[in-house]
Amino acid sequence: MTALIPAASAGPSGARRAEIAGRAVSAVGYGAMQLGRLRQDRAAALSLVRRAFELGVDHVDTAQFYADGWVNGLLREALRAHDGVVVATKVGVEPSEAGMRPAQRPEQLRAGVEENLRGLGVDQVSVVHLRRMDGLPIPDEQRVDVDDQLAELIRMRDEGLAGAIGLSNVSLDVVQRALPAEVASVQNNYSVVARDGEDLLKLTIDEQIAWVPFYPLGGTVSGAPKVTDEPVVRSAAARLGLTPAQVGLAWLLHRAPNALLIPGTASIEHLRDNVAVGEIVLDDSTLEALDSVWTDPSVAGR
Repeated sequence: MTALIPAASAGPSGARRAEIAGRAVSAVGYGAMQLGRLRQDRAAALSLVRRAFELGVDHVDTAQFYADGWVNGLLREALRAHDGVVVATKVGVEPSEAGMRPAQRPEQLRAGVEENLRGLGVDQVSVVHLRRMDGLPIPDEQRVDVDDQLAELIRMRDEGLAGAIGLSNVSLDVVQRALPAEVASVQNNYSVVARDGEDLLKLTIDEQIAWVPFYPLGGTVSGAPKVTDEPVVRSAAARLGLTPAQVGLAWLLHRAPNALLIPGTASIEHLRDNVAVGEIVLDDSTLEALDSVWTDPSVAGR
């Protein structure tokens, strides 16, 4: 598990910090998936990652299946002079001709970790997230009990291949079952406009597990609400001299003392804006307004 530094705690720069897998890191990390957009300009991609490190980013989220291994290869080069960066990856899916396919069986999880190690050029990945496929249409042979998956991940942790175990795209029940495995972090969809996991968030706080929201600005699929389109968010941004994205990300750090953000970008300008979120303090009235944006569909209309 993790011993978390409250979101209000800050380092010398004033930026919030938290802890994952026994390491204190900046509460604003970097999600590497969007680096694939720069595949035709490796120099620009490498410059972006190195600039992130210069700005204090010391927690990177990646996966071997991002751009078919190209992203991990780029990180391998960028990380050579930055051994202190915590690298988190995920397994449970793999590339296919159709895009992606589930890879949930224990032997596939091991193969995925080994591919990440080779791609990153390391002996151990700081955190390995198990990406579950619950609720999705997958072949029967890919429906694997979480206990069997955790047993394999624990073996890899014991062997030193994984520093810690995380979970991704999971339910409250799955996390409760996984607690004996000493879960370091949980990655789930969560933002100002998507808060179905409030009970799970509370559990992670109580159990001192890092909370890593993916899609922190919403808009995951066509028609899904975007945080930056919300009038309350845009009004707060205009009043505070921030971008709507900064307001949405800053709310997450105020919402959860165990939050670790992994916003991704292919733009150095947006990178600077994202990193600056770690030093933004929202006033109580702004937080109250942002809290009111979302209504739990399970209780709406009661």
